[in-house]
Amino acid sequence: MELRFAHWLPAQHALVKTGFAPWAKSVEAASGGSIKVMLFPAQQLGKAADHYDIARDGIADMSWVSPGYQVGRFPIFAASELPFMASAPGAGSAALDAWYRKYAAKEMADVKLCFAHMHIGTLHSKAPITDPDQIRGMKIRPANGTVAQMVTLLGGSNVQVSAPESRDALDKGVADAITFPWNSLITFNVHKAAKFHTDMRLYNASFVWVMNKGWYDQLSTAQRKVIDDHCNNEWAAKVGTAWGDEEDSGAAKLAEMGGGQTIVKLTPAQLDKWKKAVMPVYDMWAKATPAGSADPVEVLDEYRRELNARNAAY
Repeated sequence: MELRFAHWLPAQHALVKTGFAPWAKSVEAASGGSIKVMLFPAQQLGKAADHYDIARDGIADMSWVSPGYQVGRFPIFAASELPFMASAPGAGSAALDAWYRKYAAKEMADVKLCFAHMHIGTLHSKAPITDPDQIRGMKIRPANGTVAQMVTLLGGSNVQVSAPESRDALDKGVADAITFPWNSLITFNVHKAAKFHTDMRLYNASFVWVMNKGWYDQLSTAQRKVIDDHCNNEWAAKVGTAWGDEEDSGAAKLAEMGGGQTIVKLTPAQLDKWKKAVMPVYDMWAKATPAGSADPVEVLDEYRRELNARNAAY
C-alpha cells in the first residue's frame, strides 16, 4: 500500500525532519515494508488551506492540516488556538490531542484523525512592538482564524495569506507584521522582512494529521494496527516536542544572527497588559460555538484540565 502524504511546507522544513520523515520511516519499518509513505511537500497537491479536503476527497491519502486556515469550519478545535493557553509545545501537544479526540469524531467525521499537535509563536514585525495598543492600524498576517480575531479586537487589520506566501506580503508592504513560530521564520526567510521579534508566548497554532477513510479501510488487519500504533497520543507528544523545541531554538539563532535582528523583551507589567487586552477573544470564541454542538465553558475547562495535568498551561 502506498500512503500519499500531502503537506504545504518546504521539503527542508524542520517539521519534515523532526516529524514527517521519522513517522514515515517508522510506519514503513513496522509494516515490514508493506506500507510505503510518499511525501508531497510545498503544496504540490493543493493549496495550504485545502489540505483537509485533499485527504477527505482522496487526492492524498493523508495530509497535514491547519484547521485555523478555514475560519469557522472547526469551532471546537479553535479553542486550542486561544492566546496565552499553552507554555510548552510537547506537553501542550499531548494535552491538545487527548482533549480533542472525542470532539474530532463529530467535528472531523469525514476523515480519520491521526493526531493533533501544536507550536507556539509570537509577533514578528518591521518595527518593535511592546504594547497591544500598537496593533491599532497595523496590517498583520495571523496564524489562524482565532489569532485573526485577536488582531481585529486590538484594532488591526488581517492579511490572510498562508505561511509560504507571508514573506511576499511583508516585502510588498501588504503586511506590517506576522504571527509565526521562531525557527520557521528563518526557514521561510521571513526574518529578512520582519526583524523585530516580541519575546512572549502569544499564541499556539494547532494542527492535525488526517487520513482518508477509504484508504484506511483498505488496509489489512496487520497494516491497520501499524497505522493505529502511529496515530496515538504518544506520537502527538513526540512530534510536538521535537518540532516545538526546534521552533523555539530559532529565537537564539535570531539573537546571534546580527543584521538588525532584534529580540524585543517585555516587562512583567507589559506582558500582563497583553493578557488582559486579548481576554475578550475567549468570549468571542464561545459565542461563535454553534448551539447544540458543545457547551463552550465545558470544552474550555476540559482543555485547561488537560494542559494543567501535563504542566503545559501558560
